[in-house]
Amino acid sequence: MNSSSEMPDALGSLIPDIDRLAAEAMAVWKVPGAALAIVQHGEVALTRAYGQRDVEADLPVTPHTHFVICSITKSFTATAIALLHNEGALNWSKPVRDYLPEFRLSDAVATERVTVRDLLSHQSGLPRHDWIHLPGDLAPADMLPLMRHLELSRDIRAVWQYSNLCYNAAGLLIERVSGKSYEAFVRERLTDRLGMTVSFSLDEFEAGPEPARPYKIDVDTRSPALRLPIRTTAAGAINTSVADLANWMRLHLGKGEFEGERLLPAALAEQLHAPLALVAKSEFAEFSHAHYGLGFQSNAYQGERHISHGGGWNGWGSFMTLVPDAGIGVAVLTNRSSSQIPPILTWYIIDRLRGREPIDWLSRFRKMRDDFIAHVPADKEAREKARHKDTKPAHELSAYAADYAHPAYGVIEIRERDGALHWSWRGMGAPLSHWHFETFVTPEIIDKLHPDNLPITFQTDREGNIVHLSAPLEPMVKDIVFERRAAGDCLDPAFRERCVGEFRSGAITHRVTLDGEGRLILKSDYQPAYRLEPQQGRRFRIAELEGFAVEFRGEGQSIGQIVFHQPNGTFLADRMVEEGGER
Repeated sequence: MNSSSEMPDALGSLIPDIDRLAAEAMAVWKVPGAALAIVQHGEVALTRAYGQRDVEADLPVTPHTHFVICSITKSFTATAIALLHNEGALNWSKPVRDYLPEFRLSDAVATERVTVRDLLSHQSGLPRHDWIHLPGDLAPADMLPLMRHLELSRDIRAVWQYSNLCYNAAGLLIERVSGKSYEAFVRERLTDRLGMTVSFSLDEFEAGPEPARPYKIDVDTRSPALRLPIRTTAAGAINTSVADLANWMRLHLGKGEFEGERLLPAALAEQLHAPLALVAKSEFAEFSHAHYGLGFQSNAYQGERHISHGGGWNGWGSFMTLVPDAGIGVAVLTNRSSSQIPPILTWYIIDRLRGREPIDWLSRFRKMRDDFIAHVPADKEAREKARHKDTKPAHELSAYAADYAHPAYGVIEIRERDGALHWSWRGMGAPLSHWHFETFVTPEIIDKLHPDNLPITFQTDREGNIVHLSAPLEPMVKDIVFERRAAGDCLDPAFRERCVGEFRSGAITHRVTLDGEGRLILKSDYQPAYRLEPQQGRRFRIAELEGFAVEFRGEGQSIGQIVFHQPNGTFLADRMVEEGGER
């Protein structure tokens, strides 16, 4: 144990037990450092710090050590929206497009009807699609126009589906309505008034006071985590200390009042906490069904209402819980991802403060952890059994080499090198292994951000041409399809010029011309004019006719034929010979 604040005598008697539990749990989960704060009766009753904020430098955690609080940030974003709603700058029951006209989803009805409250309560119909923001190469504003290209998995308000992208949109809405950056608005209207020191980026965090270093776990092996920025700022990027986060809990336990100053009407604070959307039935009998409000989750534990939010990121884990009717708040921050330290400490403290025999959450979660680790080999075996062995790709490896694009997920590059396919995507990349048939798979890469064991499946058209690949980057919708980008002669303006002319098949004449932008136009007798979009090699798809394509053939520089590839067959048209015998 590293440090603590002054505390009431009743709470002071619990400290040795809290310290013992923290030490045991941190050893089981190999958590380097943790800090906790307890608020009671409107005051910070206790802060406690354990372990190391930086193992390699042997630096201790203190109550003032800064951690990434991850998705607890959402409670700040929702509260900021509540401030704007209270001032009449926006109405959170109105559609998002009233304030962000460029906001679009893939469904027209959802686009027009999704409200600000729907964003904050995760009821837009959009599932996570987290691989849009995980690579960290996009700014918050860059992600907004991509949302229109993401498949929805449910109808609007049909079900709760957690969405960092929707909170990203809420942050952009704050900027649009307030005329300030998200960071400036949160600081000026909330954290500065609470005496909190916060930051919003890794650069700012690392240059600030007492930054912790993140650590990750692979099955049961701990190592330093990646330096991975959170680009959906309003969804999870706030960094602060547990001592400062205690003031955030005081504000919400005070129903919008802090040290005699009202920052938010009590009625709006209650609306933030009120249950709106069913999240799930708890796996534990002590908890009621969980619901989500506006930036806060609500449920009942041992018959008492809890308001909470957790957070997790590569190397970070956090949990903040309020017991409003008892005036209790507990926050736990750690510098290791995927541990159960925050809830174990939180629920133990609440049980003791409420005079109950504490549930042995350590034993429960340790058994779940041990069962998970023991089951890892069985999961790998089951995955291997699902593989169809002794199959081969349908094409030479060189045939798969191309760029494949999705309007939101970006471009996957496939290249053949050293007798294998390699993939690269938004700063990530690795060799691919053939899995079965037309499916290849990415490797496991422990020390880099990478979608491990991701199956990538190539699809062909009816003539055997590879036209796209797909990958399950969002499990709640169909595989994400990346279309093969055009390549070859079809992109060459000089080649397209040589395609201009008249071609005949039977009694039908087909006229090929260039428009003002250098695109080929096909006009056949008795048919409208069609645009020819470059595809592969000398092949073009007919833009207005799904499944129709044309291919130009010839020797050397001469184009003598068009081959029509149609659902009802393949047809030839020869170039008409002009007078004098010239083609």
